[in-house]
Amino acid sequence: MNYDLFDTITNPDTNHVELGQGTKLLNKFAHHMSVELLQQLNKLIQISPFRNMIAPNGHAMSVAMTNCGIVGWVSDHKGYCYSTIDPLTGKNWPDMPTAFEKLAVSAAESAGYTDFSPSCCLINKYQPGTKLSLHQDKNENNLSAPIVSVSLGVMATFVLGGLSRDDRVTKIALTHGDVIVWGGTGRLRYHGVLPIKNGYHPETGSYRINLTFRQVGGLRDSVANSDCGF
Repeated sequence: MNYDLFDTITNPDTNHVELGQGTKLLNKFAHHMSVELLQQLNKLIQISPFRNMIAPNGHAMSVAMTNCGIVGWVSDHKGYCYSTIDPLTGKNWPDMPTAFEKLAVSAAESAGYTDFSPSCCLINKYQPGTKLSLHQDKNENNLSAPIVSVSLGVMATFVLGGLSRDDRVTKIALTHGDVIVWGGTGRLRYHGVLPIKNGYHPETGSYRINLTFRQVGGLRDSVANSDCGF
């Protein structure tokens, strides 16, 4: 698919931009919290470091990942699932920092989604050249709750489609502090990230950090790990 043929949204003039199908772009929504968020992240990765997970096809993912919260998103040769245990450390994922949770809840409310209670924050670290292929977030057992995605660091081009992989897509330039929220009728929209270009940000260097908040449901003792291969 040639993404250059489709719409591009770059530096919109308004703080909140409607992107259709239950989706909003909240410009610079997390900008004022970025220093605190990255400080908390540095503490988290001392407990559960970044790693390149293995996809079901046997290849290592180019984007480095970790998690915090009640559960974490994991991948191995058997597929994708949520686990209460970090397979790298054999221990529970670190607790979600209060600043992370408050930001996610506030962003969801600003986008029109009340009662959002994130149980997982999937944290992605992009270096130049890494990307995320077009996909749906559909491993959660609560598809009524939205997805909250926070961008920190160097710019990324976010690709947002529809409910079918063949639907028209829009390219969105995301800069430091931008947040996208999607849910409702658009909860299963296809999305991805084009290869990260060389760049520099004073808070993250050449990297882009993405915090993706999801409401998976259940407490630690009620989430099954039987679908994971660990």
